[in-house]
Amino acid sequence: LVKMANLEQWVSDSLHDILGLSDRYVAQFMIGSARKSLSAQDFVAHLKSTGTIDINQRVIAFAQELYEKIPRKQVVEKPARAIERRVMEIERKNRNYTLLSDSESDGEAVREKEKKKSKDRGDKRKHLRKREESQSSSEEETRKRETGCKEEEEEWEKEERERVLDLEERDAFAERMKLKDKDKTRNIMERTDKKGYEEAQKRLKMAEEDHKKILPELRKESRRNYLSKREAEKLEDLEAEIADEEYLFSTDALTERERKELEYKRNLRDLAKDYKKAGAKEKEERKNRYYMPEEKRSKRDMELELEMPMEGGGEQGRWEEERLKTASLSFGAKKEREKGLKAEREKYQLILEEDEIINFVSSAVIMKGTQDETVALSQAEVQKQSIQEVRRSLPVFPYREDLLLAIQQHQILVIEGETGSGKTTQIPQFLMESGYNDGGMKIGCTQPRRVAAMSVAARVAQEVGVKLGNEVGYSIRFEDCTSERTVLKYMTDGIGLCLKVVVVIIDEAHERTLHTDILFGLIKDIARFRPDLKVLVASATLDTERFSCFFDDAPVFRIPGRRFPVDIFYTKAPEADYLEACVVSVLQIHVTQPPGDCLVFLTGQEEIETCCELLQERCRRLGSKISELLVLPIYANLPSDMQAKIFSPTPPGSRKVVVATNIAETSLTIDGIIYVIDPGFCKQKSYNARTGMESLIVTPCSRASANQRAGRAGRVAAGKCFRLYTAWAFKHEMEESTVPEIQRTNLGNVVLLLKSLGINDLIHFDFMDPPPHETLVLALEQLMAELPVDPMLSKMILASEQYKCSEEVLTIAAMLSVNNSIFYRPKDKVVHADNARQNFVVPGGDHMVLLNVYTQWLESGYSTQWCYENFIQFRSMKRARDVREQLEGLMDRIEVEVCSSGGDIVPIRKAVTAGYFYHTARLSKGGYKTVKHQQTVYVHPNSSLFEEQPRWLIYHELVFTTKEFMRQVIEIDSSWLLEVAPHYYKNKELEDSSSKKMPRKQGKAKEELG
Repeated sequence: LVKMANLEQWVSDSLHDILGLSDRYVAQFMIGSARKSLSAQDFVAHLKSTGTIDINQRVIAFAQELYEKIPRKQVVEKPARAIERRVMEIERKNRNYTLLSDSESDGEAVREKEKKKSKDRGDKRKHLRKREESQSSSEEETRKRETGCKEEEEEWEKEERERVLDLEERDAFAERMKLKDKDKTRNIMERTDKKGYEEAQKRLKMAEEDHKKILPELRKESRRNYLSKREAEKLEDLEAEIADEEYLFSTDALTERERKELEYKRNLRDLAKDYKKAGAKEKEERKNRYYMPEEKRSKRDMELELEMPMEGGGEQGRWEEERLKTASLSFGAKKEREKGLKAEREKYQLILEEDEIINFVSSAVIMKGTQDETVALSQAEVQKQSIQEVRRSLPVFPYREDLLLAIQQHQILVIEGETGSGKTTQIPQFLMESGYNDGGMKIGCTQPRRVAAMSVAARVAQEVGVKLGNEVGYSIRFEDCTSERTVLKYMTDGIGLCLKVVVVIIDEAHERTLHTDILFGLIKDIARFRPDLKVLVASATLDTERFSCFFDDAPVFRIPGRRFPVDIFYTKAPEADYLEACVVSVLQIHVTQPPGDCLVFLTGQEEIETCCELLQERCRRLGSKISELLVLPIYANLPSDMQAKIFSPTPPGSRKVVVATNIAETSLTIDGIIYVIDPGFCKQKSYNARTGMESLIVTPCSRASANQRAGRAGRVAAGKCFRLYTAWAFKHEMEESTVPEIQRTNLGNVVLLLKSLGINDLIHFDFMDPPPHETLVLALEQLMAELPVDPMLSKMILASEQYKCSEEVLTIAAMLSVNNSIFYRPKDKVVHADNARQNFVVPGGDHMVLLNVYTQWLESGYSTQWCYENFIQFRSMKRARDVREQLEGLMDRIEVEVCSSGGDIVPIRKAVTAGYFYHTARLSKGGYKTVKHQQTVYVHPNSSLFEEQPRWLIYHELVFTTKEFMRQVIEIDSSWLLEVAPHYYKNKELEDSSSKKMPRKQGKAKEELG
């Protein structure tokens, strides 16, 4: 290393003398080129081919000197090669020997004959003997030296040829994969050239015909619009003339003619205004007038009307409502209504006991909105506004010119703006309008979630006025909605960027997902080599200084949000049971606060279901004393139809309570939320590299997360946030920000991704927050192929080809990759759900159960009804099917044959063992222990092998909840471990203590014992 560092310094100095400049990367390029070159002339030719340096005598001399200084690899002879060389020497010696006859005398005669011959030769050339002997000895030494050099050179050339051949094979394989991808990629916007040309011709022809037909009507409409505008302008001019004359000639006496002209102008103005008023009045009357309907609808329109749901309203309905309102009004109604409200309030005071009520104190700091508090626009009014008006109403719009100027002046810009300020939808449009996409260049915007990328792309396409997939598109896993015309592309942060991207917008950077953190490091590196690339980092929190420091003190552009004010309340004293406090707070808000929906943040499914049960039970107990309270849960494993209920509008006279995990912090926006209850806890996943165990632990949330939760209350109107902890706890016990995902997760896929991008020095990769050293080292030990799954799953899939069971293993891998969200277990139907799950149990283990579930779903024709009947999550099964299809395509891509084992489960279990040999547990006296670390672990109660307890197990993952549980276990034979991983396990480690017998010993008699 020291030698290489000195060489690099020498090259850098030499380049500075020759070229007048020097750089570390240029020096490394020179050393690498010299190492690859076969000779100094080859090195000079390579430099000339790059076209980056003019070749002269100084450069040639430098190239020769550098080539000589490069340390060459010493050829170490392999044992097999040494044996082969010795055998060849023996054969060469054997060829020099002559055959002798059986008789000894014959042998002696031959020897005497040879001696005589040699003596005659010696007599003839006696005087040359000494010189020849010296010459022959020197020639022999030279020959040996040359032979050694040639062998060394041959060995080196052989290794070089093998390396070049390996590179050629790799490039050819990559080219084949690219061609396969191009053939198989189903781009939903793609068209063949001929078909596209025909469609374009057809569109042009139709456009010309339509243009001819519609031109006269357009002229009439244009004339009408012009006249209406001209009328308004003329009226303004007339009013201005009258005002000027009245001001200028107010003190002067006017002539008769001037007085008549002024009077005429006044009359004309009054007539014009009266005409305008009459027109508006007539329009209003025409609107309220009743017309006999005419039957002009087609049969299809009538069918559509029958299919559409019946909506309240219509002219007859409105007339009936007006009549009813008129009939219900009577003298003293207001007083009676006030009396009724007073009685209701008195009745509500008895609902909660005094010891149950939670005392809140208002915070000294109140989150203020950047606008005056106004009544939120109704949905109908928002829909009436044109798209351009909505764009202009967003907080980012007034800063358009300043933002574009900042982007032009700086390569990297950090943009800070609240959720809802319009940074995601508007900034890419500003860039398009400014011409950043000229010359076939593209604008890319990354999103941390699939749903966000799709919905934002659809909205921007609508605003731009194009079809989704043409100029504006999106690209996510399993779906690519782009075309060659796409200039603005929304994508998830795991999708790669192409070379034609001129602006990269990393949106929702504050979430610090795993892929976002990797993207930061890659983009920072790429931006140094591409000065034309613009990088915009958009964040919704105030923690933008960290992003600025990471990107070499990039400037921060702040966009004020438009949130309404949010009053924050803390408890006077800490709450012992935050779940009970949530229930009491909801009822307290429901009874005492004005109308508005409520959002409660809890940590997970179990807590949410418990909270919902308690609320529903108390509402039933109170009965008609309180108005209706709709309790709706939302968490990841909830079926889609039940998740959609939270977005339905709240019925009049009732209140909606949404009980959610932290998915509602940023991912979901629920209309009508006015009140937020924040207990201050969340579940975080952490990973221990030493034990390979993932833990899901309830921890206090960060201050940034708490502020994000409070912000959900100020989206549509002024809101209130009730925090079930003290102000002191918020300031002193909570962390400033959440620990990034990259520091608390398994880095297997991260290492694979960076390795595939050619980044080998992962320890020194530029992470914003570097991951733990142990986690990174463990991930480096478990490298695998180019399948988009965990490295162990990849190894399992590749091993399945050897055991002829890749069809089944693909299904198991797809089911394992959708986590533990296959089975649905509602609290009110626990027994039915458990029985349904038990029906899928087959011998072998949980992997075989998952295979059985998918096979039966496949046989049912991917039926949704089958999933409901068997308590299976349809959404998870659909995702498993998508993953399986992608993996099957990749198997063909990497030229691995897909075949079936035909019902034999042993090859499947062996393939699983080949992938997950790290995760082995053995049954001992004290229960299960991992083989390598001797850590005590337990089979998960949901496992099919929970009661069987086989001696050897392999588990999919190790999680810590109440205990260290093994999830998704499969039974194996210990001999398979030596078969698939002889490098990892030794015979001694796999010895079965139960098979050992006690040593036989002969007992002693009483007399012998003495």
